Amino acid sequence: MESVLQGIYEKIRLLRKQKKMTLKEMSEKTGFSVSFLSQVENGSSSLAITSLQKISEALNVPISSFFEEPMNNTFTTRGAERRFFRIEHSNLLYARLAGNFQGQVLEPLYVTLEPKKTVGRYNHHGEEFYYVLQGEVVVTVNNKKYVLQEGDSIHLPSILKHSMRNPTDKPVHMIAVLTPAIFQG
Repeated sequence: MESVLQGIYEKIRLLRKQKKMTLKEMSEKTGFSVSFLSQVENGSSSLAITSLQKISEALNVPISSFFEEPMNNTFTTRGAERRFFRIEHSNLLYARLAGNFQGQVLEPLYVTLEPKKTVGRYNHHGEEFYYVLQGEVVVTVNNKKYVLQEGDSIHLPSILKHSMRNPTDKPVHMIAVLTPAIFQG
């Protein structure tokens, strides 16, 4: 986990420098202080997914560029090779299910929400689709609650405020498809 986060911090600095953007300019675009951004780039400050989204928007890159490995034009993923990761301050565990090729617009993910945990109220551009493989999850979209159980799905415009809560003592396992993806652009 530590190496994944360090890689993200390094990619932020690399992308900012490639775009010839100063920390001050990135500060103006994100609303974050120069000192916070400097700490992020040096790996000495934690970074929430919403903050990473703002940074990706300021750099005009998909948030996925922080997680991508070099392009290898693979169309399959192997279960035995799947790597799980967590974004700091998130109660979700992710595994990418997508192949890797130029122009990709969907990001299919295997998502696990821990027992008795909630994922905060977010909104951003795009669409989200979730299919419950196992467990029960309460998805709130613009203050309306949807209780989903095994075999149920929900598809929503991500611009609407949405959150998820696992009210049970068992993890919820879901397939998610995001676009334009949070992790893959």
